[in-house]
Amino acid sequence: MSVTSEPIQIKAPLRHDWRLSEVEALLVMPFNDLLFKAQTMHRVYFDPNEIQVSSLLSIKTGSCSEDCGYCPQSARYDSDLNPEALMPVDAVLKAAQQAKAEGASRFCMGAAWRSPKDRDIARVVEMVQGVKALGMETCVTLGMLTDKQTQALKDGGLDYYNHNLDTSEDYYSEIITTRTYQDRLDTLGRVRNAGINVCCGGIVGMGETQADRAKLLLQLANMPKHPESVPINMLVQVEGTPLHGVDDLDPLTFVRTIAAARILMPQSRVRLSAGRKAMSDEMQALCFLAGANSIFYGDKLLTTDNPMTNHDKQLFDRLGVRMGGSSYA
Repeated sequence: MSVTSEPIQIKAPLRHDWRLSEVEALLVMPFNDLLFKAQTMHRVYFDPNEIQVSSLLSIKTGSCSEDCGYCPQSARYDSDLNPEALMPVDAVLKAAQQAKAEGASRFCMGAAWRSPKDRDIARVVEMVQGVKALGMETCVTLGMLTDKQTQALKDGGLDYYNHNLDTSEDYYSEIITTRTYQDRLDTLGRVRNAGINVCCGGIVGMGETQADRAKLLLQLANMPKHPESVPINMLVQVEGTPLHGVDDLDPLTFVRTIAAARILMPQSRVRLSAGRKAMSDEMQALCFLAGANSIFYGDKLLTTDNPMTNHDKQLFDRLGVRMGGSSYA
């Protein structure tokens, strides 16, 4: 018989005035102390044995004009990826139905665009409305948006927009040169102003320093409103991309990043995202202990491999955790 752990109902005010020194101090705390602090904070806002599950589909693949150094979808790199045009709406809805049947509560749709055209937005809105009709939450990631496009997505019922900052502002130009950090912040501002929930995080293991990781977390935590979802990705190295061959990140450094995100943004869903294929079950369990309470589910994350659904279910059974829960406390 499973025992449900009730969240502790003592909620301190959320902070948006963190100092860099405070974030850096979190990342170097003794590991046990850091995880205890993160798990204690986690229980204030969430059931510690519940994981929100999302599924991600690439609805338009490859031929992107951006030069993101980690991404095999860039037209600039020879990564053996076959470009695909925007999917038909019915094919997207079929994938969403399958994801729901396998336990996902949110369906995320990603398109490899620098920025979509208005006619593309109209097609995406059809997809959003169809997925919502299935009873699922919706999220899209489409690149940079105009005010008109953002409002069209809002009017279409979109729940979440994903637009990651990727790394610190200082390190950003080492990873991407075709759009600025401010471009990303501007799109996030449009999304927030339109009343769409924000999904925003970053990627670690791209050769950045610990100071860069601290600055990324600081940027996220000091937003006027914390992102409702904070995906923390571990770089998936793809042959043919500039970041192929960088040194692997220490797994415990990744866990520390998860724990710090939980402490800084206690009401957000912290998502264990790309890179899970390379993580042991034990590493994932530590991430859940550190406060990760959302995952992407299914055998693909856009174009890179992800643990199989059955394996995730088996891991959940072994850990005594379950799928479910609202996406925002």
